[in-house]
Amino acid sequence: MSTASLSQSALDRSTCRSQVNAFFERRTCSIQYVVSDPATRHCALIDPVLDYDEKSGSVATVSADALLDFVRKHDLTVEWILDTHPHADHFSAAAYLKERTGAKTAIGERIVDVQRLWKKIYNLADFPADGSQWDRLMADGDVFRIGAMDVKVLFSPGHTLASITYVVGDAAFIHDTLFMPDYGTARCDFPGGDARAMWRTIQRILSLPDETRLFVGHDYMPGGRAPAWESTVASQKAQNVHLLQARTEDEFASLRQARDAKLPMPKLILPALQVNMTGGRLPAPESNGTRYLKIPLDALPYAVWD
Repeated sequence: MSTASLSQSALDRSTCRSQVNAFFERRTCSIQYVVSDPATRHCALIDPVLDYDEKSGSVATVSADALLDFVRKHDLTVEWILDTHPHADHFSAAAYLKERTGAKTAIGERIVDVQRLWKKIYNLADFPADGSQWDRLMADGDVFRIGAMDVKVLFSPGHTLASITYVVGDAAFIHDTLFMPDYGTARCDFPGGDARAMWRTIQRILSLPDETRLFVGHDYMPGGRAPAWESTVASQKAQNVHLLQARTEDEFASLRQARDAKLPMPKLILPALQVNMTGGRLPAPESNGTRYLKIPLDALPYAVWD
């Protein structure tokens, strides 16, 4: 689907205002979402978090259970569990929530490229890099439904090879592309990232109607302000601190590459990708009943140290 046709179809979305409830996970500054159709009370869970403490190696379901509690309290039916991309800073709770709800899981179709890249890094010769760990792989222009609401998929590369945006009525879940206007834009230096692709993704998102509500994947609370996660296309155009500095693709690529060169890797990138490339499934227990993560040494030799 072209940007023009998407924008045109969006003109009639005044009757398709989705209900969005956000859950801020302070350990990783991630935001989980429940987006629901008020008419049918069907919903999707977007970018759910499986809690992980890297110091003790402990896993918990507190964050994901908060979504389930909300769904029960509001008598919602979970139709979909949606990830916007394979996360590098937290574990996905998609597999756990599928077990609890029976809902379908989905991610962008280019996840297979991420799987092929990372199976080499982890030396997982027998790993099936075919996306079969999800119920559906979403392509650019795909349309599916939450209740009676259409959901449109925008391929959104830049932060990762596989990133997608979900447009649900008048809301768009833009993951790690734009952050809140006072924080700017997301990094593009992970394996498969591309600052120029990010620029084009951002321009596509900003071609949506000005009143479109934009929901981010993280908030790092600059200046110590309270967590925030909702902006609009109009406010991003007028206020995003990186877009005010970089008005062209060349300027943005230079800005982003200079910033990324100074950023250390997320502390959970190596544990998280191992889990998230499998749809949030933890490694199988070994003979002693314990699960183990495999951490490759010196796999990211260009990484900046803290």
